[in-house]
Amino acid sequence: MFNHPESLDQPALDRLCQQLAGGADAVDARGDWPRDQLGLCREAGLFRWFTPRRWGGLEWSEESLLAAYLRLSASCLTTTFILTQWHAACRRILASENLEVQRRLGSALAEGSCFVTVGISHLTTSRRHVARPVLAAKESMGGFVFDGFSPWVTGAVHADVIVTGATLHDRREVLVALPTDLPGVDVQRPAELVGLSASCTGEVHLHQVPIERTWLLAGPVENVIRAGGGGAGGLQTSALAIGLASAAIEQLEAEAQPRPELSAATEELRRDQRSLESDLFALARGEQGCTAEEVRARANSLALRATQSHLAAAKGTGYLRGHRASRWCREALFFLVWSCPQPVMAANLCEFAGLAD
Repeated sequence: MFNHPESLDQPALDRLCQQLAGGADAVDARGDWPRDQLGLCREAGLFRWFTPRRWGGLEWSEESLLAAYLRLSASCLTTTFILTQWHAACRRILASENLEVQRRLGSALAEGSCFVTVGISHLTTSRRHVARPVLAAKESMGGFVFDGFSPWVTGAVHADVIVTGATLHDRREVLVALPTDLPGVDVQRPAELVGLSASCTGEVHLHQVPIERTWLLAGPVENVIRAGGGGAGGLQTSALAIGLASAAIEQLEAEAQPRPELSAATEELRRDQRSLESDLFALARGEQGCTAEEVRARANSLALRATQSHLAAAKGTGYLRGHRASRWCREALFFLVWSCPQPVMAANLCEFAGLAD
């Protein structure tokens, strides 16, 4: 059990990470929800790190949580990604002025007995270009009626509550905590992804779903995601990319011991990773040396370069399905598409085209 941020340096976290890493290949191969991995996290008291003391949590600082994400994502990216979606939902609930929702869910979230997730990509980076909202809301006597779908919801089939939002006729938006047992909630079969299929990410269709106002988290207001607080992706996604890169670099360092021709490239990748971590933590402290988007673009680049370098070093063996090198390469592609703002995508495209400074 981890009770303080300093526990990140204790053997207990090492054991948890070793256990998660030991199951990561099987999670990817089966494509099944990582129930056992999440159970290990629950037994370790991990969910309490992210929740406030008034819910029974430990309320770790942003820096401590980022440090944890770096360690966990290097062990099992799928499990850690699922945790970020749970964490994002918790942030939205915590940022809300609706104390009743917090009272209903808070202690169960801290215990890890209630799984919440987010479905807000249609309000942030996904489908914003579509003229007609994919998920619409109408005001009713007791609250709202949602109709449409949320395109990318992680773990929806296992979720008790989904934090999602919809657009009213006047373009204002509302954000709600949606119980998945409401009539009209239709969770679709999870999508088959290039990587992280075990996260069970897919569409949730809502057919005239009545939602009581007691579940309202924010709105009605324009751009409810900004108004509702809690962020969208941000530093956590960058931490996951850096963590994945670090795992690949560690394997490269092992390969370089008997193969000195790998040393120069491996050392340069490690320098990049350490510099990125330093900038990541500086942003968490509120320092303004660079922007979150700049860190994200660099993290995407490092994840791709480090994993592909490991694949090249592993040669043909690494290209076999089931080898860790091939899995990490597939997982690195995830960061190009998930919660990836336009400036980040543009920076990565410029690098691919040889136009970067």
